[in-house]
Amino acid sequence: MHQILDSRKEEQILPLFRLGFRPFFLFGALFSTLAMAGWLGQLNGWFSLPGLANPIWWHAHEMLFGFGAAIVAGFLLTAVQNWTAHPGVRGWPLALVVGLWALPRGLLPWLGEGNTPLMAADLIWLPLCTWFLARPIILTRQWRNLFFVPLLVLLTLLNGASWWWRSDWVMVEHLLITTVLLFTALIAVMGGRVIPFFTARATGTEKATPRLWLERGALASLWLILLSWLLQPLIGIPPLYIVPLYIVATCLHLWRQLRWRPDATLPHPLLWSLHLAYLFIPLGLLALAAQAAGWPITLSLASHLMSAGCMGTMILGMIARVSLGHSGRSLQVGRRITAAFVLVILSALMRVVLPLLWPTLALTGWNLSGWSWVAAYGLFVWVYAPILMSPRADGRPG
Repeated sequence: MHQILDSRKEEQILPLFRLGFRPFFLFGALFSTLAMAGWLGQLNGWFSLPGLANPIWWHAHEMLFGFGAAIVAGFLLTAVQNWTAHPGVRGWPLALVVGLWALPRGLLPWLGEGNTPLMAADLIWLPLCTWFLARPIILTRQWRNLFFVPLLVLLTLLNGASWWWRSDWVMVEHLLITTVLLFTALIAVMGGRVIPFFTARATGTEKATPRLWLERGALASLWLILLSWLLQPLIGIPPLYIVPLYIVATCLHLWRQLRWRPDATLPHPLLWSLHLAYLFIPLGLLALAAQAAGWPITLSLASHLMSAGCMGTMILGMIARVSLGHSGRSLQVGRRITAAFVLVILSALMRVVLPLLWPTLALTGWNLSGWSWVAAYGLFVWVYAPILMSPRADGRPG
């Protein structure tokens, strides 16, 4: 990184805007804590946000397209510099994108879902990120990584559709779960690239040799599930028809992960958090299979295994690691971040297990889950804000 950047020019940029991971990880994590607290306040009747006609839509939309998309953008805009050896977006262009992202996050609860300028800002910032991602990839012909560009385009289209159909809960629930599956597919791709590598390097074990048929089968099954959800409103695929695909995908992803030696990660919080996050993929797929087969589990509970479980835990584990590595610090976390990993996993489990097994405790489960999330990501902000807002510890640019 230090070979492709001018240190003198870098020092003129506010440290927070020297690379995409810095503002998006910090503000994304902070926003998730505030948005979750706002959701809990409305859920318990403590207050109401004046502009929101549909708080449920706001909660789901913002956790996916506000929080989740911000972390993905920060990760990709940082990774593309390593992939291509071209400087990533920084300075005022990065601040502009972050500002466009922040505008609807801050004003939506007050101005409401029907505010056109807020919707426009929310639909502009991610395509700008896509451009900043695509340009160096195309210039260097890194075609393997161009795969992420259509994913961001699809994420933008799903965001636009969720705005358009926000008053139709049946349609918007379908769109939001489709978005969860898109994030899950992205995590499966990136997890396969980094989790075995991180595990081997940190534990001193040999990296698991990928089995091509297993890798392709696991990812293809997930892409087919995503495709079936995308096409379902158009051709009306009965949910029961997808049950065999859910079961096959569950088995393939579980087998895939077990080959990555999760048992060797117990002394390493930065590793076991990623392995447990990935485990929520087969758990979520199995829950979707049960729901489609008519078992007494709702789509909301099944999808939260992937959103709160897989996304929430994987994001926290990755931003904790990436922030250390790209700020020139050793890959070690203390008790506060280890506690944050435990809290975010408990958040997902309590969100699903308590309402499923003890329906009368549903509100209790939602509250315990939400406050665990607030505590987990609040701990991240507490520990990492000074890191993300300061220059690299090793003096290098970035």
